[in-house]
Amino acid sequence: MSQINETIDVAVPARVAYDQWTQFEEYPEFMDGIDAVFQMDDRTIEWHAAIAGMPKTWRAKITEQVPDQRIAWTSIEGARNAGVVTFHRLDDEHTRVALQMEVEPDGAVESIGDALGLVQRRAAGDLERFKAFIEERGTATGAWRGTVE
Repeated sequence: MSQINETIDVAVPARVAYDQWTQFEEYPEFMDGIDAVFQMDDRTIEWHAAIAGMPKTWRAKITEQVPDQRIAWTSIEGARNAGVVTFHRLDDEHTRVALQMEVEPDGAVESIGDALGLVQRRAAGDLERFKAFIEERGTATGAWRGTVE
């Protein structure tokens, strides 16, 4: 299992960063290799991606969600992964977004890519694109303010 730890500071309030992160179906706008994300219900997300050129589908369950603070998940079928993204207020207009994730490569190609650091670099790139996406907009495309315990 590969461990990913990445952070990025964004020039928007924590509420704006968090609200945008709850818009799962917008992820293809800033996540490389993600073709589509479907929110099945308040806790279940279905992902469609291309990993190492191969189509992948998986479902994840939100295990914890606290507005403006954190969203945690674990996969429930398909590609195995789990993680948490947290939002740390730096000041009224700046937020640190921290991503911690574990990913289990599937097969030789994914294992080689993981060993070469491709998964870590993809996560870092996704956060950079999230930063550009949310800072350019200045506001979230939507929000879900519910709590999952």
